[in-house]
Amino acid sequence: MDLRFFEIYRRTEYVYLLLEGAAFSVALTLAAALLGFTLALALSGVRFAQIRYLKTVATCYVEFIRNTPLIVQLFFVVFGLPMLLGYQWPFWAHALLALVFNFSAYFSEILRAGYGTVSDGQREAAAALGLGNVLIFFKIILPQAVAKMYPSLTSQFIFLFLTTGVISEIGVNDLTQAGKFIDSRTFRTFEVFFTLTALYILISLSFKVLLAALQHRLFAWQVAR
Repeated sequence: MDLRFFEIYRRTEYVYLLLEGAAFSVALTLAAALLGFTLALALSGVRFAQIRYLKTVATCYVEFIRNTPLIVQLFFVVFGLPMLLGYQWPFWAHALLALVFNFSAYFSEILRAGYGTVSDGQREAAAALGLGNVLIFFKIILPQAVAKMYPSLTSQFIFLFLTTGVISEIGVNDLTQAGKFIDSRTFRTFEVFFTLTALYILISLSFKVLLAALQHRLFAWQVAR
């Protein structure tokens, strides 16, 4: 088998494209995760609080996102929403919005499952001390839920990072798009996608190590158990 990896690495342009694509994919994933987690807090909080109409809306939203492919959501955000609402954003902004929607739905379900792990006794004890429902949620329930579901949240984060390659379908210059561009110039498909695979694995493992370190720093009381 005639492998020619040097055709990728010998041109500085291709190396820069891969590095820029990797940096963009990482930055987009982090931004989408942060915004998605914030939205997930609102969605899970509404459902946990049993607010009648808002709970129904939040449930429908979550089920819609969780039961449709990411690429369908992406195309809807890129081509459907601008037609319905009459606006136009850069493709990278549409990709970010689609990823935020996707992250928020999955994160909210994980958080909602975590709320159920907090015993009723703790809620009753906090109420007996005079804490209101909002304080009980943010001081008692949410920290424990996030700590207990942290492995699931990080696994979902890494999984969604690995699916971000679909944004290359709308021409966003992420890591996958960089690889497709190089492939179209060198015609070394195996070498290019082998390199992409190695980069995705490297980034995913780096995320895993960093997130594990963050868990020990933020939730040492939970990890020590």
